[in-house]
Amino acid sequence: MMDSILRIDWIVQQGDSILGFLFRHACLSVVPVIAGLLVALPCAWLLSHIPRVKLLFLNAFSLLYTIPSLALFIIVPGVLRTKILDPLNVYVALSIYSFALLVRIVSDGLDSIPPDVNDAALAIGYKPLQKLFAVDLPVCVPVIGAGMRVATAASVSVVSVASLVGIPQLGTLFTQGFQLGFMTPIIVGIVLSVILAVILDALIVATTRALSRWRPEKGHV
Repeated sequence: MMDSILRIDWIVQQGDSILGFLFRHACLSVVPVIAGLLVALPCAWLLSHIPRVKLLFLNAFSLLYTIPSLALFIIVPGVLRTKILDPLNVYVALSIYSFALLVRIVSDGLDSIPPDVNDAALAIGYKPLQKLFAVDLPVCVPVIGAGMRVATAASVSVVSVASLVGIPQLGTLFTQGFQLGFMTPIIVGIVLSVILAVILDALIVATTRALSRWRPEKGHV
């Protein structure tokens, strides 16, 4: 029974294609999260200086995440004037999703900085932009790291939908399996997607800890 569900011979024969799908899936998952963070950081910082409209903008940005992914994959080519099969469409669409998730998280992280830390930084003579890089971001690393974990997991999941518009990645294994009534590619796609998500999550956790070594451990002063 298991042999009919999971055919090892098929996996071996399609090994190169599967690895190619995995690599593309990783790129399509990671690059948009990084791009979303790079846009979310300055945006959240600017909004922190205009509190009267900050909530309005954050709520508007959050609405971006409610756009169905398949619809966004189709809308983006029309806006960018790119071909429907251009991977750039997926990068842009997933960057929008990542930005929508991360901008509020980064904003909350900046708001959570203790007032005495802000006062000390200003007393030392830091200008706003200097304070952002020297004080605010280092303090916010754990919060931003947690947001990156959520955004990355979401990205790994949503990328699979791009197979419906012809972008090759692990989601292609799902469509192949459904079209052929063949479970092996579906199982392989699910397993590799989970493994990829776990590996990326572990990398983010390790990076967050490495960047937070200056923080005292709990229970220590």
